Amino acid sequence: MATKQPLSLKMRVWHRYLGFFLSGVMAMYALSGIILVFRKTSFLKQDVKQERMVAANLDAPRLARALKMKDLVFERTEDNIAYLPKKGTYDLATGRVVTYKKKYGYVVDKITHLHKATTNDPLYVLNIFFGVGLLFFVVSAFWMYMPSGPILRKGLIFAAGGIILTLIMLFV
Repeated sequence: MATKQPLSLKMRVWHRYLGFFLSGVMAMYALSGIILVFRKTSFLKQDVKQERMVAANLDAPRLARALKMKDLVFERTEDNIAYLPKKGTYDLATGRVVTYKKKYGYVVDKITHLHKATTNDPLYVLNIFFGVGLLFFVVSAFWMYMPSGPILRKGLIFAAGGIILTLIMLFV
């Protein structure tokens, strides 16, 4: 006859194997999270040249609408070439626009895209699964040790410290 395992033992087993299963995803989220902290900088980004044709002789507001850019102004105009600050050039006579944009490389773009997936992206289901997995880690950690033991008491003190740190980070 099989003996009934205590919940704490089941939690340890589930915690262990789910941890092994999600280790690659957790590493990817950790790296992409660190990279996304620097998203407003050019860290790991490279300039990508883009060329487009639009109507000739557009003023800055109409060119901004055609290029779907905000706050576009001409820095200066010389010989039918309008210079766009940090963004490239616009040939007034031909309508040729050359812009430069900072973009991540292929692999970094893929992992940051997964990190930021929304409901418009089929990958959002994986993000929800991963989030539920992380919540399970949080909850199952409290069932891994005997309630009367010193390890759980010390763990609860550390958990309280982590909660306080989180509140400070959120509201200060």
